[in-house]
Amino acid sequence: MKYETLTLRNSGYIDSETQEKIKNTRLLIAGCGVGSTIAEAALRMGFINLILLDGDTIEAHNLNRQAYQYSDIGLSKSEQLGKRLKSIYPEANITIYNEFLNKHNVSEIVSKSDIILDTIDFLDLSAITYLHDEAFFQKKPVITAASAGWGAVAIYFGFENRSNSGFRDMFELPKIGSVDHCSYLEHFGNFLRSIEHLLDESIIKAMEKTFYIMKDGKPCPAPHLSVGSFTVAALCLKLVCGLIDQNKKIKEGIPIVVNLNKEIV
Repeated sequence: MKYETLTLRNSGYIDSETQEKIKNTRLLIAGCGVGSTIAEAALRMGFINLILLDGDTIEAHNLNRQAYQYSDIGLSKSEQLGKRLKSIYPEANITIYNEFLNKHNVSEIVSKSDIILDTIDFLDLSAITYLHDEAFFQKKPVITAASAGWGAVAIYFGFENRSNSGFRDMFELPKIGSVDHCSYLEHFGNFLRSIEHLLDESIIKAMEKTFYIMKDGKPCPAPHLSVGSFTVAALCLKLVCGLIDQNKKIKEGIPIVVNLNKEIV
């Protein structure tokens, strides 16, 4: 299938110049959980240079919101996602890293990208910080995103007029150095409280329950909906296309919340 055929129905919403930029932009999908929906939506929009990073395997409870199927259970997220994308558009250029991000591989992986979509599980605070620090060092824009009940939250982190990673500032982390000693519950909890006025009450209650269980050291995957995952994909790609289109300015460090829990008339 020709690229022009894949993107034919984009016409009218995406001009030819922007579509060519989309074709040549290298997207790093860091985290192939909710990132799987972003990757699939990106490919269908015409982003054919994708880097998939995740060392995790697919579990049954992932299927309610991630772009996998029953036969994928127990297999690599990044590898199965790569196969799925190739089944949609065989000519896609898919680079797969079936591994978790760490201080040893982050430089190489970030260097291969133009724009980074960060959906790494926030429990791995060190990995996310490595990603943002390296992206800042290499001057690569990052969009961090997560599902939020019936909606989604995304934040754009640039590198203009900054002396360090904006992620460290937003989550009140040390300006430099390791964050291994930092508490996930404390820093994510503080961030959640800072934007709770933008979130539906059901999200606050669900996360408070999750945090309460985790205080005892018990694993407690936060609840998610497929609607939230697909909203993440839509929001991220809207922001990515805004970055590609030089005429549109994306505000840095301002949480963008899409709430679909409101009554729709």
